[in-house]
Amino acid sequence: MNEEEARSAVHTLVGAAAMDRLDRFAAHVAAESERQNLVAKPTVAALWERHMLDSAQLLPMAAEHDGLWADVGTGAGFPGMVIALATDRPVALIEPRRMRADFLRAIAEQEGVASRVTVYQAKVERVSDLQAAVISARAVASLTELLQSTAHIASMSTLYLLPKGQSATTELNEAQRRFAGLFHVEQSITNPESGIISAREVRQRR
Repeated sequence: MNEEEARSAVHTLVGAAAMDRLDRFAAHVAAESERQNLVAKPTVAALWERHMLDSAQLLPMAAEHDGLWADVGTGAGFPGMVIALATDRPVALIEPRRMRADFLRAIAEQEGVASRVTVYQAKVERVSDLQAAVISARAVASLTELLQSTAHIASMSTLYLLPKGQSATTELNEAQRRFAGLFHVEQSITNPESGIISAREVRQRR
């Protein structure tokens, strides 16, 4: 998939109204990546495929889960800022690094979404004042570690959407030793060998 095809796929997922915001966001990420390490340098040239589409593909998976979307270790805003710019739902962006948090706040202000986008400059373990309807995370920690560290902001109705690459099945098998719930692995549309773990009704085994 080339960049034009990836951008077209995002357009199909989010509609025309959101594309201006997402185009600007992609441009900001590419420019800011010259100043700080927002995304891995080899992936800047494939920003729409590797990051924008990889984020936007989560939207239909959460269509029936309204409410706060919490993105853990959001980094440059993937997938959290993409979700915020493509929808009107409240979003919490959890990112411990100051420069990245400052970048995300600036984007939220520039795009007029700051009233419903909260940036927490902290690790998720230190965030205690929210309850998430959806929790996402990309390349942050193992599935077991993520379920442990986010339990305090989740409920039985929370939907987890966790892009996991080729390690999805292995991580799921390991996590199920400690956690019960409704787990499923979806194939990523950006890489047929990559998986997205979805989970609901997650609880620690006794």
